[in-house]
Formats: sequence, structure tokens, C-alpha cells
Amino acid sequence: MKVYLVKYLSLFLLFLLMVSCQNNSKKENPVVPEQKKELDIEYQIMVQRASQSAIWAMPAVALIDFVKATKRDLGGDLNDVVYLTKPLNSTHGFLTANDVTAYGWGSISLADGPMIIEVPAATDKVSYFGSILNAWQQPIEDIGPAGADKGKGGKYLIIPPGYTNPIPNIENYIVLYSDTNQLGFSFRPRLYNGATDEDAGAYAQTIKIYKFSEEKNPPATNYLDATNKPYGGLPVYDYTFFQDINDVIQANPIRTQDKAMVGILKSLGIEKGKEFNPTDMQKKAMQEGLDMAYDYMTYLFTTPGKVIIPLWEGKNNWYAWNFTKGQPQLGFPYETEDEILIDGRAGAYFYITYLPKYLGGGTFYLTGFRDSRGEMYKGTDTYKLNVPADTPAKDFWSVIVYSMETKGFIYDAEKVGLSSRQKDIMQLNEDGSYDIYFGPKAPKGKESNWIPTGEDFFLLFRLYGPTTKDFYKTWSLGDLEKIN
Repeated sequence: MKVYLVKYLSLFLLFLLMVSCQNNSKKENPVVPEQKKELDIEYQIMVQRASQSAIWAMPAVALIDFVKATKRDLGGDLNDVVYLTKPLNSTHGFLTANDVTAYGWGSISLADGPMIIEVPAATDKVSYFGSILNAWQQPIEDIGPAGADKGKGGKYLIIPPGYTNPIPNIENYIVLYSDTNQLGFSFRPRLYNGATDEDAGAYAQTIKIYKFSEEKNPPATNYLDATNKPYGGLPVYDYTFFQDINDVIQANPIRTQDKAMVGILKSLGIEKGKEFNPTDMQKKAMQEGLDMAYDYMTYLFTTPGKVIIPLWEGKNNWYAWNFTKGQPQLGFPYETEDEILIDGRAGAYFYITYLPKYLGGGTFYLTGFRDSRGEMYKGTDTYKLNVPADTPAKDFWSVIVYSMETKGFIYDAEKVGLSSRQKDIMQLNEDGSYDIYFGPKAPKGKESNWIPTGEDFFLLFRLYGPTTKDFYKTWSLGDLEKIN
């Protein structure tokens, strides 16, 4: 009996010893307070750097998304020309583009040396207004009658950064110098003498892009018809935003003015010449920082005195664009001798692309966010806008709905806008004005004058060919009235 008691007692003591060892082991594994503090501060720094990086990179991300959309959605590539034979529709993802123009656009790579883009001369039917930009959306030059070729067309020779070889017969070219390897261009056709959008599409197919080294026998340019194909060129505010930043860094030389920001990207896993493979903690920090950046850029976009200013303060809730002081006159570099204008740049390129080098007066934009009660437009409500008969647009006026979330068209909407060019299908009031309706469903009997929403939105009201430079001193547009 004693032998058994000793045996069981020994087993019991052994069991207690094992439990004690396991507990001690568990106590040794947890992160000690000092380590936890280090991880917390590291994570918080990642969040801050992700937020600032997103604001800094906004214009470059918006532009590189065109490269990705061309490859993904059209099976194309850099140095191709994308064109339309009808205006953009709700399946085309562009930041606040219009729905009345059959654009031509594309992206160019200087990675293999200088490139030539041949811009066609203006005809009696079609001419171009547009710009060539570097990877940061800094305009390099405008083209067409308002640009460097003055409507005569020409060969734009684009020189990559660091290129020093002599250019023979340089006087035969319009020479441009880029400080990035990737560029973008967007050309808006102007139509005359009964020309159609099909004419604009044919005109786009006379643009030529080829290497300077192949000028004597250039290969055929590849043309991509995006008319009836979805095209997702909008920035997306998730992990892909930082993939875009990485792609910009990998595809272009690091400019002196960007070195400090590129240095902090390392903590997010973005480094020149290295694969982008962030950890779970980095991904989490990126999203948290991006959410903060998005909220901040929304604040810049919707707050009077930032990137918009009241046009008729105290009278209604329409706003005019408010570019950072001096930028339109300088050609929108968003740089001075002392600084990069990061906030002004981000606030603008959060909702627009392809600013010109020389800002003209051919179009005036009104931005609307708030109804007559001062409340932000809601996708669940229905509104009415009265467009007066005396609206001062020599060519035509247009009003377009944009998603507050994406700053592009509301995806897959039946239509995205209406204009005075559609007088034949819209109902006209007795006084010559038009009532335009916005909401998830058309008011009964008003389908022809209705633009669908279904999500929170904002408006751009465009006047094409304003009658005077100061038309707004004698004319104004009323607010949207909520009707249910």
C-alpha cells in the first residue's frame, strides 16, 4: 500500500511540475511592454507616412491608372492611342470628364529613348485641344490651335531625362523635355461644319507615336477603340493605391524634389529597384493612412476657400474652382523655388486630370455640392434644378452628375448628364428655361429631363463659350431644390 501511495504521489508531483513549466513557458513568450511600445510606435509611424505619401502621390497615381486601364481593359500598352467614336459613358472611369466629347488619349514611355508623337493639323471638321504631361501631371506642352503647333500639326519630339545625344535637324521638331520616363496625353476634339464623333474617332487615328530612332521607317501606331468597352481609369482607395505608387517609383527616375518622400516610402515596403511585398502590418497601416488621406482630400475638395470658392457668396451654393495662387499663370507645375505645393496639388488632382499648360477661357465650370437648404446632395433624394433661358453660353451648357466617392461618373448609370445640345429630347418650360431632375428614379413624366443618381453625388455645370469674362456679375444659377 505504501508503495502505491508513493507511486501516485510521485506522478501527481510530476504533473504539477509539468503544468508549472507550461505556465512559465507561456509567461516567457508574450511581448514585453517595451517591445509592445516599439511595435505601436512603428505602426503609428507607418500610418502617418502612408497618409502623407498618398496625398503627395495623388497626381501620379491618377495618371498611372490610365496606363493600367489601357493594358487591363483594352489589351493595349504604352505608346498606343486610345480613341472614341462616341462620347464617354458611365462605364468609362475618368475623373470628372465630360459626356459630350469623343476624346483621344494615351500614355508614352521614354524608357528606350526619345519618342515622337505626331499631332495632325487642324482640318475644316476637327481640331484638337489638349496637353502632354509628365508622370506627375505637370503640363509639358499644349497641342493644337491653342498649343505649340498652332493648328498646323507637327512632330513633338520628347527627350527623356538625362539624354545628352545630339539631335540632328532639331529645327524640324517641336522639342519637349521630360523629367520622367512615363507621360500621358489627352486630346479633346473640337468639331466644325457638321462634323460628328465618328469624324473625331477617325481624326484620332491620324496621331502617330514611335521611337525617334525609328523615324525613317516607323512601325504602325496601335489604335484602341474604347467606345463600347468599360475602361477603369479611376484611382481606387485600397491597397492598389500603394501598388500604383510603387509602379510610379519603379518606372521613373527619382527626381531631386521627391527624394525625401521616396525615403519614407521604405517603411511601407516601397523601394526603388526592389519587389513590393509588404507585410500584413504594413498593409493594415497603409489602409488606415489612406483612409485619413482620402478624408483630408475630401475636406480640401468640399470646403470653401480650399480648392473651391463661392461664386455668388450669400446668394446660392455654387462654387468656382480655386487653383493655388499663381499656378494657372505658371502652367500648373505646383512647385515653386522653395516647395512643392502638395495640398493644392492633391486637392486639384483628387477630382480632375490633364490640366493644360495654358488655361483658356473657352469653358467655365461651376461645382455644386449643396442644395438650397445648404445640405450635401444625397443619392436617396430627388432634386430639381432650373436652368434659365438666358444662360450665357454661346456654344451650349451641360450639367453632369459625378459620384462623390470616386469623382467619376456613377457607374453603369443610364445617362450621366444633359446639355442644351439635347433640346430636341428635353421638355422646355414656357419661359424658355429647363427643369433638370436628379434622383434615384425619374419623377413621373419627367424622364427626358432626369439624370439618375442612386448614390451621393456632386455636379459640374459647364458653360461652353461663356458670353463674357464676367458673365457671373449679371447672371446666376439657382440651387438644387429638394422635392422629396
